[in-house]
Amino acid sequence: MIEFARTVRLWFAPARIRDEGRTPDYRFSLANERTFLAWLRTALALIGGGFAVDQFLPDLRWGWRVGLALALLAAGVLCSLRAVNHWVRCERAMRRGEDLPVSRFPALLGVVVAVVAVAMVVVVLVGWEG
Repeated sequence: MIEFARTVRLWFAPARIRDEGRTPDYRFSLANERTFLAWLRTALALIGGGFAVDQFLPDLRWGWRVGLALALLAAGVLCSLRAVNHWVRCERAMRRGEDLPVSRFPALLGVVVAVVAVAMVVVVLVGWEG
């Protein structure tokens, strides 16, 4: 828990990461940043999808619409938080000469998106109005 709190503090003070280890090849730091930006694009797409489901499917049953929208919005929030956390953890690992951290989050996100997609297929096949 203490390590997590320290990592969260680094989210808002990235210059302090320079205090750890040696500076890696800048290409690796830039690749880490590009990965961060890709995660943010994914988060924005999920958030946009959540709003789209809520706003553009008014004939969908309220429970389905809200459930699908909230699932997409929650996935977007988690993805954006995970992006910054992963960026900090990777940057620290590169500076320390450690292996890059592994995570189950991509699998979890993939499963959540797949479940939402299957739910949307069911809604389309069964019909929207109740």
